[in-house]
Amino acid sequence: MSKVYLVQDIPVDRESGQPKYNVMGAQKYGEITVMLPAKAQMIFSPGPLIFQIRDKLKNFTTDDYLLLSGDPAIIGVTCSVVSDMTNGKYKLLKWDRQEKTYYPLEINIFQN
Repeated sequence: MSKVYLVQDIPVDRESGQPKYNVMGAQKYGEITVMLPAKAQMIFSPGPLIFQIRDKLKNFTTDDYLLLSGDPAIIGVTCSVVSDMTNGKYKLLKWDRQEKTYYPLEINIFQN
């Protein structure tokens, strides 16, 4: 079965203690695996975080999906790492606000 790699966990609303948004709709594409906590940030020395991202993605395959949530710098590094591992081919899930559902996108950065 495919996995859905959630880049960063969903932030929690301070008042209610509930997640700010629900990603359970992504489960139809595979088991959701959270890579990093919501408060993780890429600071001045990105090396340790990049090492952690590579470790979390060590079993990523082209059958899996990325669910892009969190710090844009971390999202960019995650896509770069996955692209390096899969020769530029990977899948991600895009949220459609109007239809309120996720759509899979297949990325091939070397496609002409």
